Amino acid sequence: MTSSSNRFEKTIEAIDSLNSLDPHLEESNGSQIPKELLYSQRMTETLNQYEPSASETLKIAARAQHIQRWKIPRESYPMDRKGYLLWRTELKKFHGKLTADIMAKHAYSEAEIKKVEDLINKRRLKTDPEVQTLEDVICLVFLRYYFDEFIQKHEEEQEKIVEIIHKTWKKMSPEGQEAALKLPHSPKALELVSEAIDE
Repeated sequence: MTSSSNRFEKTIEAIDSLNSLDPHLEESNGSQIPKELLYSQRMTETLNQYEPSASETLKIAARAQHIQRWKIPRESYPMDRKGYLLWRTELKKFHGKLTADIMAKHAYSEAEIKKVEDLINKRRLKTDPEVQTLEDVICLVFLRYYFDEFIQKHEEEQEKIVEIIHKTWKKMSPEGQEAALKLPHSPKALELVSEAIDE
């Protein structure tokens, strides 16, 4: 019979194995790493720092947040607000189903699988503390690792950036917001975050 720790390790290994197939690479510490594998590692690292006592199901949901995300490219949906929302909805369903299949293979119960699917799909945000924790971690990972690149990509759309950060800020708990302010922001990122908060 599979032990609890062993099934968790096997599940994480399976998630990493799928994410290692990402054809898109990103540089980290001088190495080229599959983009979604690196993202999943950053999610785990940030969760462990932010919520050291996180449950096993929350840890799995964090690791699988973007599992094989590249298989449903943004360009496969209309490039407008409606298309974006449809894309995000399909991604969450895809990530949840893929993770559920992995967990089922490693002796997780239906209740545990359902919990991870709920977390990945952000069901009951603001009422389920674990969904809120996951949302906080997602925002923290974005702000720490991807915000500066986002700023450069949209440098002519500063109002849009401030609006996005304002919306991101509202998604976070007070604890998440406090953690976000302690991140090592670049001067430009800190300026934009401050402006968004002031709104």
